[in-house]
Amino acid sequence: MSPHDSSFFHLHLISDSTGETLITVARAASAQYNSASPVEHVYPAVRTNKQLDRVLTEIEEAPGVVLYTLLDQALITRLEDKCRELGLPCLSILGPVLRLFQAYLGAESTYRVGAQHILNAEYFKRIDALNYTMMHDDGQHIDELEEADVVLLGVSRTSKTPTSIYLANRGVKTANVPLVLGVPVPPQLESIQHPLVVGLFATPERIVQIRENRLLGLKRRLDNDQYVDRQAVAEEIAFSRRLCARHNWPLIDVTRRSIEETAAAIMALLTERRRMRVEA
Repeated sequence: MSPHDSSFFHLHLISDSTGETLITVARAASAQYNSASPVEHVYPAVRTNKQLDRVLTEIEEAPGVVLYTLLDQALITRLEDKCRELGLPCLSILGPVLRLFQAYLGAESTYRVGAQHILNAEYFKRIDALNYTMMHDDGQHIDELEEADVVLLGVSRTSKTPTSIYLANRGVKTANVPLVLGVPVPPQLESIQHPLVVGLFATPERIVQIRENRLLGLKRRLDNDQYVDRQAVAEEIAFSRRLCARHNWPLIDVTRRSIEETAAAIMALLTERRRMRVEA
């Protein structure tokens, strides 16, 4: 049977570092194909011929697509020769980008394995952002909101926490504050100056669905619970939207957005806000 007739295919990912870059690119590409799912074979820290021997054996045993981020030319030659012998597609993910940079900059790459993981200022900035974000989740330490880069608002189940953590991984100090109908908004939030404040909301139907699933997972009763009453949820959302409109805080509808898409929208708002402040 042809591999194109199967519902899955083997995907070999070979890196001389952690493999994170390779995995991200490969998954982004494979997500575009609903008819076939990849069976991932990940080989990180491949830096010697002996390590590559094991990889080549597995590729021969489970033929499929081969992607790599190797920088050692001798290893690359061996890998590509083997794939050519087996008639398998083989592609360097970094190669085209490095060639583009070289053509534009007029300089050769230094070919440093794992260069993006060096413990530099950017790395420690991300760690600092993660520490801050974890300490300021769900309205904790409200007196320290001014230290944030971004403050996320929203009713329960609008993905505030996972979005905050995703942003923190990008070096953005993020706090999040839950909004509850009938509970006064913290005065520190009303007078906030430095951070970008963003409201997250979704349709009542979506919020109810998520909350019901959560309660079922916790094995709690759903009867007569305002938490999952559609009208009550609609009032909560309306309250949060009015609050943001009153303060001119941007709103993002997360009903059909992934965490990554929501975070990208927030990053765009943050970039624009910083640009405007520089120009002012």
